[in-house]
Amino acid sequence: MADQQRGSATVPPAGRPQYEKRSGGKRSLITWLAVLVALAVIGTLIFVLTRPDDGANTGTPGEASGSLTVGLTLEPSNLNVRTTPGVALDQVLIDNVYQGLVGLTPGTLDVVPVLAERYEVSEDGLDYRFELRDGVRFHSGTELNAEDVVTSLTETLGDTITAQAPDERTVTIALEQPNSRLLTLLASREGLILEAGADNDLNTSANGTGPYTLASWKQGDSITLRQSADYWGDPATLDTVVFRYIPDGNAAVNATLSGDVDVQTAVLPELSGQFDGNEDFTLHLVESTDVFTLAYNNQRAPLDDLTVRQALSMAIDQDALIAALNGQGKPLGSPITELEPGYRDLTATNGYDPVRARELLWEAGHEILTLTLTIPNHYPPAVSDLLVSQFAAIGVTLEVDQVEFPSWIEDVHANHNFELSFVDHAEAGDFGNYADPDYYFGYDSARVQELYAQALAATDPAQMDDLLGQAATQVADDAVAKWLYNYTPATAVRSGVEGFPMSNTNARINLAGVTVAE
Repeated sequence: MADQQRGSATVPPAGRPQYEKRSGGKRSLITWLAVLVALAVIGTLIFVLTRPDDGANTGTPGEASGSLTVGLTLEPSNLNVRTTPGVALDQVLIDNVYQGLVGLTPGTLDVVPVLAERYEVSEDGLDYRFELRDGVRFHSGTELNAEDVVTSLTETLGDTITAQAPDERTVTIALEQPNSRLLTLLASREGLILEAGADNDLNTSANGTGPYTLASWKQGDSITLRQSADYWGDPATLDTVVFRYIPDGNAAVNATLSGDVDVQTAVLPELSGQFDGNEDFTLHLVESTDVFTLAYNNQRAPLDDLTVRQALSMAIDQDALIAALNGQGKPLGSPITELEPGYRDLTATNGYDPVRARELLWEAGHEILTLTLTIPNHYPPAVSDLLVSQFAAIGVTLEVDQVEFPSWIEDVHANHNFELSFVDHAEAGDFGNYADPDYYFGYDSARVQELYAQALAATDPAQMDDLLGQAATQVADDAVAKWLYNYTPATAVRSGVEGFPMSNTNARINLAGVTVAE
């Protein structure tokens, strides 16, 4: 699950990986993969990957210069990357402050080494070996060692893997069965490496290995990062970065146009016209893996009835929703976007047909039906207003309950206390949610769980894609949710700002190589 809005890449990797095969071993299955990044480089499961010694994935070497202010919508409730869900933390802290053994090339879903100088994977996909970089230090000044890595991965992944440290510079991971998503998991929040002996309060501070340190957090206002003077790789290209939280869309645009913000992410569709003809800004409409999802509580009547879920799905005109967003979206028929393995065009499944929708409700004994939609209150009302009118056309009264995002996390995500929910699922490759009966959808399909398990165990990319496609088709047939649109958000970038990532910026904003002209 996630929450917010995103973007295509402008910073290439620092070097081309080199590969060679290796053979070996076995061990423990990863089954807990509810929130992952994307399945980008499945082929690397059978290769050794190396990078040049000077190839830190942080941009062009040089002195840091200037400051950048980035406007964001959703502020994290605290800074604890271990326990706090949602992407508000990932946006700011991953890549910039915290790092993992591997990461993603800025603006892409490509896995590359980070804290590991090189890694190798056995041909059977069961054994992983990572060689750590020399000279990596946490912001506390403590040098990174293999025990930090083992402690961190054991904390996040538990007994789903066997992590060991044969020596201070080497970490091994063993699986019982192949897992095609382990590398992308290690490139996500679960793979972040924290200092094992640190005693800092994770709720209010951060102690990572990245090119930026956490300078301050002014709750209700901003998070400020500063260049790390002792960074192990290519130095940060900015002195200071301020992530400013402006939940009101009009206020965000006004702050940008007045010069208080250099880059404004997720400009509201109805406000994007304010940048027309403004030579100081470029408005980028960009790709993302964001899926704005109308989730049904599959465990609560009447939504436990497939016929009712199908009827509600058929009541929704996706083209009208996207038109209301000034075209900032694409129709989608399952939770997997075009950027990810397993994508199939399933938009015709339970597609817009209000006449048939009303017939299905009558067949289910619901000529009149009232339902409640729980939605975070930082979303503009355009979509929920359209849903109210589209549902009314089939005899369904939709009552909209706008709540603070922490309340949504508690009531909907944690306690499953809802009927319908509308939220942005921003994490790439999160199909595992639909194979988890304990996730807030309440969807329990043995077939989907089996297909997903087979996809995880696949070592052939084509086979994995086929299995995920079958699982996505089943999820669509079962009308688990209505995937309203694949969001393609607008980002306003001031002239003189170069290298700002233009892909999936609602999930993570890697500042590598970003510069500001003096």
